[in-house]
Amino acid sequence: MSALTWSEALALQHPQMDDTHREFVDLLTELEAAIDGPADALAASLERFVAHTEAHFAQEDRWMGALGFAAENCHAFQHAHVLQLLAEVKAKHAANLPLLRQLVAGLAEWFPQHAQMMDAALAQTMAEQGFDATRGETERPRGANAAPITGCGSVSCSD
Repeated sequence: MSALTWSEALALQHPQMDDTHREFVDLLTELEAAIDGPADALAASLERFVAHTEAHFAQEDRWMGALGFAAENCHAFQHAHVLQLLAEVKAKHAANLPLLRQLVAGLAEWFPQHAQMMDAALAQTMAEQGFDATRGETERPRGANAAPITGCGSVSCSD
């Protein structure tokens, strides 16, 4: 059984974000399955997952920057933490199967909460500002004197 499967509970009604999240889930499932396979297939799966996650988080970080989030916001901090963990596993422990199983299980537990809180808040902020993710432009930008968003953007964090 897969550690994480895509479901509509993960959907945020933002097509570009939902497609990226679906791919994250699919690649995590692929990585989980590759753990019990040949070493070269595992290495390739880990590489695909890391490359996707780097691009995925960079995209969301660019969106947050364009929307007025402070560089040090907690959403971006979680991205940086996960990327650091992936880099360490890839560089030092890629052949450590128990560690990879733990990584997959941890990400499968973390991701739904991250998506349903932080990514949902990002999607809401995008909608409120009329942000076009393709063009990177907002219809209703924050005022020039508005303070940067320093929280995660969710209702449980301060803006």
